[in-house]
Amino acid sequence: MSLVIEPEVRDRFPDLKVLAGRVKGVRVGPSNPELEVFKAEVIERIRRRYTLESLKDNPTFRAYRDFFWRIKVDPTKNRPASEALIRRVLRGRPLPRINTLVDAYNLASMESEIAVAAFDMERLHGGLRMRFAREGEVFLGIGMKEPKTLRGGEVVISDGEKLVAIYPYRDAENSKITLKTRDVLLLACGVPGIPEEKLGRCIDLSIEFIVRFCGGRRVEL
Repeated sequence: MSLVIEPEVRDRFPDLKVLAGRVKGVRVGPSNPELEVFKAEVIERIRRRYTLESLKDNPTFRAYRDFFWRIKVDPTKNRPASEALIRRVLRGRPLPRINTLVDAYNLASMESEIAVAAFDMERLHGGLRMRFAREGEVFLGIGMKEPKTLRGGEVVISDGEKLVAIYPYRDAENSKITLKTRDVLLLACGVPGIPEEKLGRCIDLSIEFIVRFCGGRRVEL
């Protein structure tokens, strides 16, 4: 399964690219001591690489912020996922512990500077499409207490039945990764100004870390 970007979105954002990856046969756990050790190593690298002051001039994060403003999302309130994770560790706060698979690709997101979306393949129906939301569509994101009614015009991803993400910053509750997930689809969420090579590195790192701590095998799309 891959992602089709509909013509209306392509016309408005011709340089937007998204790369996909898939891992089958994973075993997701609540935690893993070896992953926690690796997490500490990644955090140490991040703290050597960045400062809070330097993040504002990082070209990748600037590209995300520019895109957020274009889609009418305030990036100071909804930060790009990779930047938000890096800011947490630079402030001395722990990374969120979700499960071994989500924790693994969050580390890849930090290392690559790219936002990652992930979906349980068994909860997807039909192909994925990136499009503009229709007024009145309803979306329940991970961690949201109540569904949100969209104004229309938001960049979203849908399968054949439902919305699965508001791009590129919120995945849906109904297709999220859980301890029961065995087959996962990953998206490296690009925006204009981010080269495709960076997206490819993000997918490679995400799959490498997932297989290392959750098992499974990469499936070519």
